[in-house]
Amino acid sequence: MKNRVPWLDCKIHIVVLFIVIISMLIGIIEIPLKGTIKILLFPLVYSLFIGLALYLYKPIKFVGKKQSKVAGGIMAVFIGVLIAKLGVSSGQSIDIIIQMGPVLILKQIGCLGSLIALPVGLFLGFKREVIGMSTSICRDPSLSIIMDKYGFNSPETRGVLIVFIIGSIIGTVFISLLSSGLISILPLHPYAYAMACGVGSASMSVAGVTPIMHLFPSMASDLEAFTACSNLITTCVGIYIVVFVAIPIAEKLYKILNPLIGEAKVDEKLVEDEKVVFEDLDDEEIDSKDIIEDLESKDNTGDLESKDNTGELGFKDKIETDDIYVPDFSVKSKFNLFKIGSLIVLLLVFSFIVAIGNWVGYNHSIINCFIGMIMLSIIAVIGMVIEKFVNVNIPSIVYVSLVGMFLAFPQVPTSNILTYYVSQIDLSVICTVFLAYVGIAIGNDWHKFERIGFRGSIITCVVIGGTFLISLLISQWTLVATGMI
Repeated sequence: MKNRVPWLDCKIHIVVLFIVIISMLIGIIEIPLKGTIKILLFPLVYSLFIGLALYLYKPIKFVGKKQSKVAGGIMAVFIGVLIAKLGVSSGQSIDIIIQMGPVLILKQIGCLGSLIALPVGLFLGFKREVIGMSTSICRDPSLSIIMDKYGFNSPETRGVLIVFIIGSIIGTVFISLLSSGLISILPLHPYAYAMACGVGSASMSVAGVTPIMHLFPSMASDLEAFTACSNLITTCVGIYIVVFVAIPIAEKLYKILNPLIGEAKVDEKLVEDEKVVFEDLDDEEIDSKDIIEDLESKDNTGDLESKDNTGELGFKDKIETDDIYVPDFSVKSKFNLFKIGSLIVLLLVFSFIVAIGNWVGYNHSIINCFIGMIMLSIIAVIGMVIEKFVNVNIPSIVYVSLVGMFLAFPQVPTSNILTYYVSQIDLSVICTVFLAYVGIAIGNDWHKFERIGFRGSIITCVVIGGTFLISLLISQWTLVATGMI
């Protein structure tokens, strides 16, 4: 069969377009719980579940394993546009961000809230896996740290991989529901909620801040900015918090609590299920520098690599999935016209779908939104190019965020035209389109989610919820203590 590049497999993009249209037409649903307490359901939640359902519903043949793997690869490019949007918002609000600098830095203590999951994990029958699970929200940087410290075949690595998998599936939905519910229960300042949403994962951050922006539309730009800066600082500083603070505390807590909680809670079936999932991940070539180097040196082919939103934006060198070839935009690869063309076409498709979503959901001009998306795409590409030529181990999302922030500074000539077009794009729509691809992508890993079971889901929710809640309380306290509110 003739080899095809991913954008020529039009089915996945057409499916995503219809998912986005349906999701935007459904709109925001408010679910009252008790009194003034309510949960908000947003189109980004529907898009993820509709995409997943289309993959899992067997009679539907046009969304299958091939489309899932293609989605898993190309969504790594689209995350850069999300970050660019947040970066532009940060540049617009740079003055107030400078005033809030100390608060944003102190908020990073909240990252240690994930340690709440350690005793919970011991109670549920996990052993040393809880150390990997509880030291962070378990995105790409944490994977690298835990693997490097404990080894690829260690229980700690199994733990971090479990939360990584489940967090990729339910993380965005959970934090969106959590933030919309908590703000009804804890009437803290919206700035505190926005900063708490910066957990170190772009998609989770956007999903978390979306309900807050909906409830406080007049503050939407500032809320975006605080989330963006908080997420950026967490990405940069979070690695050091994990290495020098979280892991030592987790080790000490394990020594103290395991004899009290864990000794009688060992579950052999749970351990066996973890190993099965871990072996599956091993077979599918977990993202790491060594694997990428091995593929490039041997000119090998394999499955698409689905990177999370805190890592590099790119793919393996030349990855074959049945008859689909996907180019590599990672730091180690060489750019050529084919790869550049791949990137341009994928971003054009993504921009068009977002523009349609904005029109359907908010009646914004398709042309203006498309122009704004092109601008954000250019910023994302610039960030990727900088990462490629700067020989420093910094994720490209950092460069993308900084470029977007700089171009939106009021003193920079590009500020007015950039903010005019980009301000017409609703952040939640970009996330809705992105999560439609994510929903299709995670369908291929659904069997792993089922094997881990509800205990892994509980731990993941406690990790994310603990990080969010402690960050929220610290942000509120520092805002009050510094006289910002």
